[in-house]
Amino acid sequence: MIYHITTEQDWGQGKQELDFVPADYQREGFIHCCTGSQVAGVKERYFQGKIGLVLLHLEESKLSAELKYELSTNDEKFPHLYGPINRDAVVKVESLIF
Repeated sequence: MIYHITTEQDWGQGKQELDFVPADYQREGFIHCCTGSQVAGVKERYFQGKIGLVLLHLEESKLSAELKYELSTNDEKFPHLYGPINRDAVVKVESLIF
């Protein structure tokens, strides 16, 4: 299982579409994801003080796009998804509260 943090608004747009493309995908070229042990650090570093966030639980085996684990912050390997998130890979959507 991997995870992606996004806003409720972003997640809600295009809900009828088969794929979810986060707002920053075009700029980044991939979708930032994290493992379970990385969720807390990602929340703290990048989303501190933000409201209206959701955590998407993604079943890796169901993802259609290429998934690569690459070195990133603090020389940790993070999962990066090179394509949209197919909605059938999202097994749970959890509201994030700080």
